[in-house]
Amino acid sequence: MASEIFTFKIVIFGDPRTGKTTLTHRFLTNLFKEEISMTLGLDFMLKAVDIDNIKIKLQIWDFAGEERFRFLFPSYIRGAKGGIFMYDITNYGSLAHVDDWLEIVNKEIDYDFPIIFVGGKTDLIHLKEVSTRKAMEVANSKGADGFIECSSKTGENVHKIFHLLTKLILKNKNPEQN
Repeated sequence: MASEIFTFKIVIFGDPRTGKTTLTHRFLTNLFKEEISMTLGLDFMLKAVDIDNIKIKLQIWDFAGEERFRFLFPSYIRGAKGGIFMYDITNYGSLAHVDDWLEIVNKEIDYDFPIIFVGGKTDLIHLKEVSTRKAMEVANSKGADGFIECSSKTGENVHKIFHLLTKLILKNKNPEQN
């Protein structure tokens, strides 16, 4: 299996300005970019990773959070193997909308689809509106497969998010799928 290369489509979704694009940029480049323009519709990026001596290409689909683009989400989520629901720890409303996002996921995905809840912007802890405990309770009640808080600015837990999601996808993977 070490010589085989898997390709996994993953989607990042959540409300606008939660840090989805910044998270993806940090993961891809290991740099923090202060000024990132709003995603219009969708951004698509690729990154090769090696997990447990398995070569994997991640297709990262960063979906715009604006309501006006939400109608596109169902068609872009199809074929994805896992997802990251991202909220902003300094904005309670970004976690409160989780049901809107999961309704779309549940309508479009009829197979095992790991989702990690990610609370972004931990570098702004002094502005925190969503307690870790409350966010974990919500994640557990929604059947999330993981929960991580991170900072794209400092890099805290960024790689851990994608590593965990990729390991969950590998665990679910049937040998004949690719």
